[in-house]
Amino acid sequence: MQEQFESYGFPDGKRYNSFVGYFKRKYGERLQKIVLDAGFTCPNRDGKVGRGGCTYCDNAAFHPSYSTAGKSLHQQMDEGIEFHKVRYRTTEHYLAYFQSFSNTYAPLERLRQLYEEALMHPSVVGIVIGTRPDCVDEEKLDYLADLAAGKVLPGWSRQLAGSSSECRTAEGNGMVDSSESLRTAPIVIVEYGIESCFDATLLRINRGHDYETARRAIHMTASRGIDVGAHFILGLPGETRQMMLDSCALINDLPLRSVKFHQLQIVKGTRMEQEYAEKPQDFERFSLEGYLDFFVDMLERLRPNLFIERFVGEVPPRFVNETPWGLIRNVELLRLLEKRLEERQTWQGRLC
Repeated sequence: MQEQFESYGFPDGKRYNSFVGYFKRKYGERLQKIVLDAGFTCPNRDGKVGRGGCTYCDNAAFHPSYSTAGKSLHQQMDEGIEFHKVRYRTTEHYLAYFQSFSNTYAPLERLRQLYEEALMHPSVVGIVIGTRPDCVDEEKLDYLADLAAGKVLPGWSRQLAGSSSECRTAEGNGMVDSSESLRTAPIVIVEYGIESCFDATLLRINRGHDYETARRAIHMTASRGIDVGAHFILGLPGETRQMMLDSCALINDLPLRSVKFHQLQIVKGTRMEQEYAEKPQDFERFSLEGYLDFFVDMLERLRPNLFIERFVGEVPPRFVNETPWGLIRNVELLRLLEKRLEERQTWQGRLC
């Protein structure tokens, strides 16, 4: 069984494909994200698409205290490095994570300035760009492809730890040699908020785009050789457990490198808080034990070469009215997930 997991490319004997393990194998070291607020807004807030944003959203609940729009990017990165060194003392290199709001929602020249400023930090080896699928176009994606190919920043380089091992690619059974330790081009990852594969759900949460828009943006991005991630929320109003399980087939068909899943958390002051108070029967709510089992059900249906970056979300207690799972941290939740996979004698992709 252990050899079978290794043949899938699962790291360190795990029963699922960990994104942290992928970075370690490919680059020879852990790469930690530093969350940045670059002062962007969202077309679903400023009137271009809609106003008020998605019904579940309070952006302040989803980023750390060091990430504040009033600070320069360099200051946020310095403070972010100090913040993460408390937990990850051996980490040497970081990814600048443009997270707050829609981080391609600006003219290309402005994007170039911000991305390249972040990449000038000596400890930063790449960027991760969180955005909406309706905020990209051919010109912006061409630029990102050139950036990842080393055509934009001549002379840029970072010395990574390197690795003499090989790692399995996300596209198939081929192996890539990751022994090269000097990078002459930054890592570039685009992460799309999709949230749901169902148009009725996207309309209900005031997302402002349909699933086809997301599918098209992902294909446009992946066709340029850019790594693509996606974010989904489990438990949105109107979605049953069977609908969420059925979405795995749609996710498998997308050219994604990685995925993030979060359980729905009802944030105070949002329109979803009011909707939940009025129609709680429309929401699929999970106990901790129930969520672990449900997510194992999802993992069994997800293709084994899809990297799982997160399977739960953490919102500071002050932003929610209840914490039904207590104050359990992500590292403990990961341990419980691995334990449940072992107890059920199953693994990612078993039913795929």
